[in-house]
Amino acid sequence: MINHTFSSFKNRNYRLFFVGQSVSLMGTWMQKTAVSWVIYSLTQSKFMLGVSVFATLFPTALVSLYGGIVADRYSRYKVLLSTQVLSLLQAILLTLSIVFFKQFAVWVIIILSAVLGVINGFDMPARQSLIRDLVTNKAELPNALALNSSMGNLAKLIGPAIAGFVLEKFSDTVCFGLNAVSFIPVIFTLLLMKLPKPKLKPNADKNLKKEFTEAINYIKSKPEINSVLIFVSIMGFLVLPFTTLTPVFAKDIFHGSASTLGIIDGVIGFGALIGALFLASLRQSANLSKVLAINTVIFGVALALFSQIVILPMALLFITIGAFGMMSVRTISNTIVQIHVPNRFRGRVISIYLMILSTTMPLGSLLIGAVSHYIGVQMTVLIEGFLALVIAAFYGRYLIKVKKRQ
Repeated sequence: MINHTFSSFKNRNYRLFFVGQSVSLMGTWMQKTAVSWVIYSLTQSKFMLGVSVFATLFPTALVSLYGGIVADRYSRYKVLLSTQVLSLLQAILLTLSIVFFKQFAVWVIIILSAVLGVINGFDMPARQSLIRDLVTNKAELPNALALNSSMGNLAKLIGPAIAGFVLEKFSDTVCFGLNAVSFIPVIFTLLLMKLPKPKLKPNADKNLKKEFTEAINYIKSKPEINSVLIFVSIMGFLVLPFTTLTPVFAKDIFHGSASTLGIIDGVIGFGALIGALFLASLRQSANLSKVLAINTVIFGVALALFSQIVILPMALLFITIGAFGMMSVRTISNTIVQIHVPNRFRGRVISIYLMILSTTMPLGSLLIGAVSHYIGVQMTVLIEGFLALVIAAFYGRYLIKVKKRQ
């Protein structure tokens, strides 16, 4: 079981990718936690929390389609290396700006978050589509993607916890600075990789509209892909943005501090990490769509229970279980897309998948922030939990219909 769970580590390039990204993502989650805490501490506005998430994700949505085309046209490795260098420069600018323009901290954070969102629009399609090139045995792709998710959630577990400590003992500037430093290992490990010379891509002179249309037509022709994209879009808009409200739970519901926020975000990362390792341990014959539906039910029930608990240890238990189920929404959907998409469409289809998430989640964050202002955060998250159950029921019904037609 253990050998199967970590089978992708047999590949040297994937090991380097995993190590470098692990360090970088810890810094990223430290910065995300610091941004949420600084924004809410300075503004006391739930809506501004939504704006800060919107500022990062919406620019990604605007450029991710072009980012997918770039990933299909050019070397994904070189694109990823370039975006990591640009992300390092953005982190340095953010750190220096907080030091010298503290009085404008909120707007500085929002503007530079938007800059990062643009960079991510090119980074994410290249990074996700490159994973397939890092494993020699393509049957190991689901395992590699699940481990990639576990890496992200390990970072989400450790990063916010460190951020909470650093925010209390030092300052938000130190958090931002440590994120800048975290990009050095990922750039170094990328430079150590030995990838085969990429084949010339024949579509480098194609019309952009034509390339995008080809990808859309391909998605329409594949029910196993378009059904997952519809599922992800609804979950991304109505349920996944619950994380926008964790600073409010930390400060107003549990009467805590930055450390409390770090603990909440950390246990969400822990639950998601366990969920990702569970997915990595699944056999290649596992019915991923069925697992997705079941785990979404687990997510919805646990989220609803978390919303109503005011005792922190019990709330942490339920949100950990919820995060376990939540992990499937992103990891399995990503895996299903990557398994069924051929190489020539991979960057564009993944960019459409990422565009859906990076559009629905920031819009959902604005909606959740506004709704919670009127009905409270606990009622808002309770409704999100029930919506997850409804969405899972409809998706499960769809899977039953597909099985009957086969």
